[in-house]
Amino acid sequence: MGHSPSSLSKSGTSSSPPRRSRSLSLDARAALGNAAPALFARFTAVTKLALRCARGSGADSLSDYGAAAVADALPSERLSRLKLRGLRQLSDAGLASLAAAAPAIRKLSVASCTFGPKAFVAVLQSCPLLEDLSVKRLRGLPDTAGATNSIAEDIKFPPALSLRSVCLKDLYSALCFVPLVASSPNLRSLKILRCSGAWDLPLEVITARAPGLVELHLEKLQVGDRGLAALSACPNLEVLFLVKTPECTDSGIISVAEKCHKLRKLHVDGWRTNRIGDFGLMAVARGCPDLQELVLIGVNPTVLSLRMFGEHCRSLERLALCGCETVGDAEIICLAERWAALKKLCIKGCPVSDRGMVALNGGCPSLVKVKLKRCRGVSYECIENLKVTRGESFSISLDIVLEHEAGSASENGVQENGQAQVAELTDQMAGMDLPANAAGAQSSTHTINRMRSVMSAIRRRFGNPPPP
Repeated sequence: MGHSPSSLSKSGTSSSPPRRSRSLSLDARAALGNAAPALFARFTAVTKLALRCARGSGADSLSDYGAAAVADALPSERLSRLKLRGLRQLSDAGLASLAAAAPAIRKLSVASCTFGPKAFVAVLQSCPLLEDLSVKRLRGLPDTAGATNSIAEDIKFPPALSLRSVCLKDLYSALCFVPLVASSPNLRSLKILRCSGAWDLPLEVITARAPGLVELHLEKLQVGDRGLAALSACPNLEVLFLVKTPECTDSGIISVAEKCHKLRKLHVDGWRTNRIGDFGLMAVARGCPDLQELVLIGVNPTVLSLRMFGEHCRSLERLALCGCETVGDAEIICLAERWAALKKLCIKGCPVSDRGMVALNGGCPSLVKVKLKRCRGVSYECIENLKVTRGESFSISLDIVLEHEAGSASENGVQENGQAQVAELTDQMAGMDLPANAAGAQSSTHTINRMRSVMSAIRRRFGNPPPP
């Protein structure tokens, strides 16, 4: 439910009947402060509030003065979720006034704002029930250049006993939030995504003070085996995502597997560095028997580790193998023979062929869904045979675009297929709805230019479609 403050100030008078809407999203420009009293007198049952300012309107966003007016009008005893987006004129004092007016907040999400970490001291002091905190793209953070000691001394965060989930994303000085995270002894979920700084030592501090972590996501971080070894302090860890962390090796994965025996989900994007392979995966297979989901991207497992997963992880139901250069027919045959509990299988960009896929006819008795993409060695005939053999309850899809057809069909057949797809793309472009506003028009122009490039490439390969 989105409204501009101008339209609401005209209709939201004290004589208007109150509405029972629980969720409210507002265009948080400077004028919202004047409209707030009448606005919240009309919407008295709001429990979820979003204050947003468009990307190009940051200079006219809600200020500290306007935030104070909004805070005075808020239904403080009801509001449980607050989301702030693009409030460039809001400082630490503005966030503090909003937090003080809503002590019942349980979930706070801020992004593209200009206040700094000190503002969250007031948040923790005013909102003792806060359970979920998400901080993204803040512009008021100091440049710590990887140092955490001075930040820890300058900012004293109060204990956050209710905090269960923290997400830090796209922050160039996210290390200044380490003391906040470390002050949350009951933390269960932590996501640190695309944040600068060295994270080995901070992870040691965090895990020592929040040993009850159940879920950890690390993406594009400077973290290595020392940081992974720190996870040994979290014996209840169940979900681990390692995405594009090139300094992590088999040694770090082994240290996790030796202590975190309750692991249920493991996602590893190795970024094709070949630093995580069979040795680390075999340790996971031996040490984490409750594993249910395994996703490997740019990692190269072989029969050695896959066989061990089948023998030790009897509840492993979901497997995704993407860009794994070593996953061929032998590995798929191993899955068919050993992975009795497998239900869903995704293979993308791996050198598998019909020979390996045929093994699924009689293997993996629990398998219900298979998705193949960019696997040139697999034919549509093989896919159809699998569908017939395994019955109607089995679903399988093959998406190899034009590459497989170019490699397996005759020149005439390719010409016909290419012409048909050119015609189909032309019809799709003709039926596209173009947006009317300027931002949409710019996006549409970019999309059309990309489509024209694709069309030109297809025409060069297959020729022009025949006239209708």
